[in-house]
Amino acid sequence: MLYMAQKLQFTLDFEEDVQQYLRKNYSDFSDFRIISQSLDARNANRGKRPKYHYVVEAIKNGESFSELESLKNFKQLTPFPRKPVIVGAGPAGLFAALRLSEYGVPSIILERGERAHNRMIHISKFWRYGQFDPENNVCYGEGGAGLFSDGKLITRIKSPFVQYVMDKLVEFGAPKETAYMSNPHLGSNKIRKLIGEITDYLRAKGCEIHYNCRVDKIITDSDGKKIKGVLCSDSQQFETDHVVLATGHSAKEIYFHLEELNVEMKAKDFAVGVRVEHPRRLIDFIQHGPFSEGHELGSARYRLSWENPKTKKGTYSFCMCPGGYVLSSGTEADGIVVNGMSNFARNSPWSNSALVVSVQSGIDFTDKELMAGLKFQHDIEKKAYELSLEQASGKEVPAQGLKDFLDNKENRELKAKTSCPSGIFGADLGKVLPEFITNHLRRALQDFDRKMNGFISNDALFLAPETRTSAPITIIRDKQTLESPSLKGLYPCGEGAGYAGGITSAAVDGIKVAESLLAQH
Repeated sequence: MLYMAQKLQFTLDFEEDVQQYLRKNYSDFSDFRIISQSLDARNANRGKRPKYHYVVEAIKNGESFSELESLKNFKQLTPFPRKPVIVGAGPAGLFAALRLSEYGVPSIILERGERAHNRMIHISKFWRYGQFDPENNVCYGEGGAGLFSDGKLITRIKSPFVQYVMDKLVEFGAPKETAYMSNPHLGSNKIRKLIGEITDYLRAKGCEIHYNCRVDKIITDSDGKKIKGVLCSDSQQFETDHVVLATGHSAKEIYFHLEELNVEMKAKDFAVGVRVEHPRRLIDFIQHGPFSEGHELGSARYRLSWENPKTKKGTYSFCMCPGGYVLSSGTEADGIVVNGMSNFARNSPWSNSALVVSVQSGIDFTDKELMAGLKFQHDIEKKAYELSLEQASGKEVPAQGLKDFLDNKENRELKAKTSCPSGIFGADLGKVLPEFITNHLRRALQDFDRKMNGFISNDALFLAPETRTSAPITIIRDKQTLESPSLKGLYPCGEGAGYAGGITSAAVDGIKVAESLLAQH
C-alpha cells in the first residue's frame, strides 16, 4: 500500500552515524530516506562540537515511500505548431526545455558556443596562453556561466520548483545527497558531465539543439509587435511564435538589439568588487577551530555582510568557493573579469569568495541611459586589461595583498600564492576599481575581521575585478504571463533578463516560463 512516510526530526553530533541512530531509537521502521541535512558549526572555533540537523522520512515493513510531487507523470500535450525557440543552453534555457519536453512539447535550443567538453578546450587555451574565443569562454557555451561557477545550488527563493530542480539533477547523475542537503554543491567537474546528459535526453525527446549558433536578430511582424522567428550568426533562420530569451548576464549584444526593437527594459542595480583568496587551511581553522583537521566537516564556508551607516551601501561576500580556484572569466578581448569555482571534492589548497559593493542605478551611474550599467562594468574591466598589458602580457589578473590593499600600499612583489590558472601580477587595485568601491571594501574588512578573526592576513590576496555578479538590466515582463508587454511571443528568462541569481534560481525561472507557455497552449 502507499503510505505517507512518518517525518522525523533530530540533531546528531557530526561524527554520529544517522543509520545507527535510527536503528537504536526507531527499530520498528524498516527503511528511511533523508529529506534534509544541514550542518551547524556555529562556535566550532570556540570548541563547541558541530552538529547535523536531520529531517528524514521513515517507513515500516509492507509500506512504501510517497512519490515526490515533482516526479509524477505529466499530461501529454500536442506539440506547438511551430516549436518554441530557446536562446541559451544555460540552466534557465535547459530547464525550460526539460519542462516543456515532459509535457510532450519539443523545442529548439540555440547556443552561441560549443558543447561543454569542446568549450573546455577553448577555455584552457585562454587561461594558459591568452587565446581568447569570444563565443567559447567561461560565460558562453553549453551550460552557461554556471558550468564554471562552482556548481553551487544555494538559493534563497521560495518555490515548489526548487525541489524539482534538485530531483532532476539527481536523475541526470548528480550525487544522491543533492536532493536533500542544505546548500548542495555539485562542483564544476560533475556539472559538466551532467549538462551533457540533459542535452542528450532533450535530443531523444525530439528537441533540436544547435551549437555555434548565436542569435543576432529577432524577426518580428511588420508592426514590430509580434515574434516571427530568429536569425543566427551562421545565417540559419528559425520560424517560431515563442522565443524564450535565456542568454545569461553577459550577452550584452542582445540588450542593444532589444533596444532597437523598442522592447521595454530598465537599468538595475548590481555589485562590483574583488575576489579574496585565502589558504583553505586558514579559513577552515577560523570557522571550525579544533575540528578543522582530521574530521569529515570538509572545506569551510562563510558568509559576510556589512552596511555602511552613512551611505547605506552593502558590502558582502558572494559565491564563496571553499577549496576552489579563481578564474579569469571575461567575455571581451579587451577586458578582464574574475570569478570563482571549485570541484566536487573542494580540495584545492585555497578558498575564495567575491567581496562586492552595491552599485546603484541613478547614484553610481546615470539612470538616464539604459546601457550605462554596461559601460560602468566595461570601463573597469578594460582598466584591468590595460594594466595587465602594461605590467604583464595581458592575460594575467591584477592582484594585491589584502593587507597592502587595506593600507593603500602598492607592492609589486606578491608574497601569497594563488590558484588562478591565468597567473597574476602585483598591482594597485585603486587603478582598476572606482574609489567608492575601494573605500567601502576597506571599511568592511575591519568588520569582517571582527567576525572572522584572522580574515585580514598576510597570506590573503585580492584579485580584481569581480564585475559580473548580475545583469545591469532588467527586461520587463508581465508578472502573470511572463511575456514581454512590448513584444508578443518574447519571454525574458533567467539571469540575463534580471529574474535570477544563480544556477537554481535560473533553472526555476526557466521552469516558470515553460509553465506559462504551456498554460497558453
